[in-house]
Amino acid sequence: MAYPATFDVPRPAQSYERGSTITRVLLILVIYFILSGVVGLIWWALPIFGAILISQKGAQKYLEEAEKGPVTWIRLVLGFWTYAALLSNKLPLENPSEVGFKVQTNGSPSVGQALLRIILVIPHAFVLAILGWIAGIVWVITAISVLMSGSYPEFAYNYFRGYFTWLARVFAYLGSLVDEYPPFSFDDGSAPAMAPPPAAPPSA
Repeated sequence: MAYPATFDVPRPAQSYERGSTITRVLLILVIYFILSGVVGLIWWALPIFGAILISQKGAQKYLEEAEKGPVTWIRLVLGFWTYAALLSNKLPLENPSEVGFKVQTNGSPSVGQALLRIILVIPHAFVLAILGWIAGIVWVITAISVLMSGSYPEFAYNYFRGYFTWLARVFAYLGSLVDEYPPFSFDDGSAPAMAPPPAAPPSA
């Protein structure tokens, strides 16, 4: 059975232009630590702000209005990381709904449960920290491959897609959007990977 929170991203089909890719890689290196800080911030902010909103609105209304709050925050973070991983050419600021994060909210969260989840996801934090270091190595290999060949490596796409899927599930749980504890897996048990967008026809 699929986990109620999913993430997906199509494999890039375009051929990367070397000049713009070099500029983008340099930009990503500059903002890498900012992005890392954002993930750390949302790790704490989701359960805390979730608890505040649950106390103010009640569990049912919190889940009904999640699309306007925690779901959008999660999409923004995942969208930035998708861009940083060279999987997308668009930043999520203009239209975060395009980021492939979906969640079927369920349960009846309470303030105490929301705060307790900070502790409950500690095992995930350790594993994801290790996988994050590996992701850094994969990113370097990917950047070199893209700069040299102009195409995105299959192994890198599979790794980042799985890593971001794992993050998406944990974020949804931290935000009290779902009751199910997230599995320790890259696979969400849902549909197969999204097909890449059709390549643009060659210019005359």
